[in-house]
Amino acid sequence: MSDANLLEAAVRTEFGKGAARRTRRAGNVPAVLYGHQSDPQHLSVNAQAFAAILREHGTNAVLNLVIDGEKQLALTKSVVVHPIRRYIEHADLLVLKRGDKATADVPVTLVGEAASGTLVTQDAITVSIEADAMNLPEAIEISIEGAEAGTQINAGDVVMPEGVTLAADPDLLIVNIIAAPAAESEGEESDEATEAAE
Repeated sequence: MSDANLLEAAVRTEFGKGAARRTRRAGNVPAVLYGHQSDPQHLSVNAQAFAAILREHGTNAVLNLVIDGEKQLALTKSVVVHPIRRYIEHADLLVLKRGDKATADVPVTLVGEAASGTLVTQDAITVSIEADAMNLPEAIEISIEGAEAGTQINAGDVVMPEGVTLAADPDLLIVNIIAAPAAESEGEESDEATEAAE
C-alpha cells in the first residue's frame, strides 16, 4: 500500500475564512493534520484527487500524504461538505504511524432477506469500531437472512471481522425487525375500493 492513495499536500501559510476561500477557489481543500504530539499542520490538498480517494475508500480513507517531499500517513478523521453545493469545505486529518489503532464510524450494511411478513428498520447506519488504522473495514455486514419478527440486533451482537473491536455502546440498537402491519389495512382498503366501485 506504499503508493496507494498518494496525495500531494502543500503547507498553508495564510489562515482565516478569506484564505480558505482562496484555497478552495484554486481547486484545493483546506485541511489540518494533527496528532502524535506534533503541532497541527495547515495543509491544502487537491480537491478532485481527495474526493476520488473518499469515493473509492470511504470517509475513513488512509492517505499517503506528500508534504514538501516528505511522506506522511494520515487518516481522514472528518470531512465537512457544503450542504448545498456538495464540495468539500474542510478536512481534519490524523497523523498515523504503522501499527496505530484508530477509532472510526463505519457504515453498516444489511445482507440477506428477513422472514416474509416482516418489516426491517435500521436504527443505526454506522457503528463505531477500533482497528489497525491501516486495515479499517469499509463497512460492517450484518446478516438478517430469515430473521423473524421480534428480532433486535444490537451493536454487541455483531460479529466483528478479525482485528476489529467494537467501540460503540454494545446496547446500541442497529436493526429492529417487526411484523409488517400491512395485511389488515390492505383488506379494509380493498373492501372500500369495491364499495366505491359499485
